[in-house]
Amino acid sequence: MQHINKSIWYKQPAKEWNEALPVGNGRLGGMIFGGIHQERVQLNEDSVWYGGPRDRNNPDALEHLPQIRKLLADGRLKKAENLAALTFTGTPETQRHYEPLGDLLINMEHKETETSNYSRELDLDHAVTKVQYTIGDVTFNRETFTSYPDQVMVIRFTASESNSISFRTLLDRGNARNYDELEAISNHSLIMRGETGGKDGIVFRSAIKATAENGSVKTLGNHLIVENADAVTLILSAATSYRYEDPEQQCLKTIEKVSAKTYQELLQHHIEDYQKLFNRVILNLGDDNEENADLATDQRLELVKEGKEDLSLISTYFQFGRYLLISSSRPNSLPATLQGIWNEKMLPPWDSKFTININAQMNYWPAEICNLSECHDPLFEHIEKIKKNGKKTAKSMYGCRGFTAHHNTDIWGDTAPQDIYMPATIWPMGAAWLCLHLWEHFEFTRNEKFLKNSYDTLKEAALFFVDFLVENEEGLLITTPSVSPENTYILPNGEKGTLCEGPSMDSQIIFALFTSLIDASEILDVDQAFRQQLLKLREKLPKPKIGRHGQLQEWLEDYDEEEPGHRHISHLFALYPGKQISPSTTPELAGAAKVTLERRLQSGGGHTGWSRAWIINMWARLEEGELAYQHILQLLKSSTLPNLFDNHPPFQIDGNFGGTVGIAELLLQSHTGELHLLPALPNEWSSGQVKGLKARGGFEVDLSWEKGELTEGVIHSLNGEKCAVLFNNERKEFETTAGHTYPLVFNHES
Repeated sequence: MQHINKSIWYKQPAKEWNEALPVGNGRLGGMIFGGIHQERVQLNEDSVWYGGPRDRNNPDALEHLPQIRKLLADGRLKKAENLAALTFTGTPETQRHYEPLGDLLINMEHKETETSNYSRELDLDHAVTKVQYTIGDVTFNRETFTSYPDQVMVIRFTASESNSISFRTLLDRGNARNYDELEAISNHSLIMRGETGGKDGIVFRSAIKATAENGSVKTLGNHLIVENADAVTLILSAATSYRYEDPEQQCLKTIEKVSAKTYQELLQHHIEDYQKLFNRVILNLGDDNEENADLATDQRLELVKEGKEDLSLISTYFQFGRYLLISSSRPNSLPATLQGIWNEKMLPPWDSKFTININAQMNYWPAEICNLSECHDPLFEHIEKIKKNGKKTAKSMYGCRGFTAHHNTDIWGDTAPQDIYMPATIWPMGAAWLCLHLWEHFEFTRNEKFLKNSYDTLKEAALFFVDFLVENEEGLLITTPSVSPENTYILPNGEKGTLCEGPSMDSQIIFALFTSLIDASEILDVDQAFRQQLLKLREKLPKPKIGRHGQLQEWLEDYDEEEPGHRHISHLFALYPGKQISPSTTPELAGAAKVTLERRLQSGGGHTGWSRAWIINMWARLEEGELAYQHILQLLKSSTLPNLFDNHPPFQIDGNFGGTVGIAELLLQSHTGELHLLPALPNEWSSGQVKGLKARGGFEVDLSWEKGELTEGVIHSLNGEKCAVLFNNERKEFETTAGHTYPLVFNHES
């Protein structure tokens, strides 16, 4: 068995998809079921999407914008919403959807059926899944990984006795209904050909090659057949027309290149590449709980559900989140979707695309603090696609400069509104929120070259609001029309509405966007006139307001909400991931944020996995370690599937990523300009250590603590910026030199 924190393992094969184990290299993914007689590896390639790019911008939007604004200003909600449903929704109403690549099906020819000593494991240290079992006197092993350097999936079969391995295998997609051809192209290789439907649908290819040590390999029909081998290596590649002129040639070229290497070399390359990222962060919550060592992961999860403590499961969950980000988002891949890259359905929930009114952003919350900056790259590349389309949407729908996007986007960077769902559809803030990730990346890395390259994108996102904002009677600059995702408010006369003017979240996002640009233009010493303009506009944005219940207002007016336990807590954006509200800088607003959270939770909030994960981060920012810890337990108890995937329900990966960053935020925060060490340490985590978390300003932090007291703290300065550190209300400031390490000494008061 692996180190208890770095392994997820089971004593039985997966009965269904939510029990299978994920592997991935950013672009190519698989779910390993670990069957004994029949193995299924469900396959994904990140660019297998239905249909090509389209212009879905509603041609009647701009003409009706003044009328919709007037109806909202006059409080005629129903009329405004009815008109908006016709003129402001996309034509057609939905974007493109993600599809599976298919399945690799392997039928093992075992002579007997009696099986013993079964185990299946995902080794997080090496990013390899392992299946092992004994039949008769022979022990069989299967190892699977997807390599980023070699861009293939590799499956290795070995056995304790020679000539024991025989199987038939083929590729499939929807029981042979969703591909065009499966052909044997040599006596050891197969290729699957097809294209997704719709106009300009994407052409996909997947090829597989078997290499046997002793024994024989042949093809019959469209099956690949291995007989009596000592060991076998299967190599699978996939490519699509989204990236390649000739995906088939690309597939075969990749396999050819990889075939020249031994299994050991492929494995070694893969592990070295993966560990460069994975090994940067170590987390230990004083939890090497030996009595749990022989309990499988699903058994441990059951015990947590029964109220047992298992701190090492929390460290495992944290590292599993980092593993998932490395596996679903690497340079040159697409960003992680609602399901990372792992999706088995031809029509997945919410199309398994990029939902940008929180979910896609949450996927990337751990990227910087958890020391995986490179995994952020695919999102930045995708923002450029959105920018191109978003300029068109800004101009044609709103008559504005700059660019905008609504609450979803797809592989083509579509920016027109998605669905006809009033609580979410008409919300022009998606691009602005995404662009804050560019600033966040700069804050952690302090890479000025990156900032210089991103400046135009940030500026274009802000420019949209320079034109879009409208001054209301109070002299405030507001967004209209918009919504507070995805909530419904009630007017004093009992009328319900979703479309509105100036929801709190919008002002908070624009405040953060304008602030990042003001800072960026100062750092780069450019664009002074624009900076002055933004400073003036920022002054006139609505400030966060406290309502009659002592809560933070979700809307410009202090309306009641239809669903007090709503899963979205949009108006607390300023607390997390924003930084406009914090206990040290705005204690009164932090108090109101606390009331808001309590009110949501009393009414059953946090019932979806990602919503619970967001709540962990908000309690962390309010420095309420105990409450955050209770929600970490709740996330495991009520929103975690047997394979540790997050459950919305159904499976959605954002909760994994939100939970991972929440654990980090309890140990280190840096959003107020200082490195706050152990800002919200739960009592249960009285001893532990963490190494390699990143902080804004270009620092890496190692901490050890015992009985809740810091015993060791080391700051690594990556850029030589000035460092301010806070622990237990004791503040230190010191100059640093890039590449140097600074041990911290604190006075321990009894």
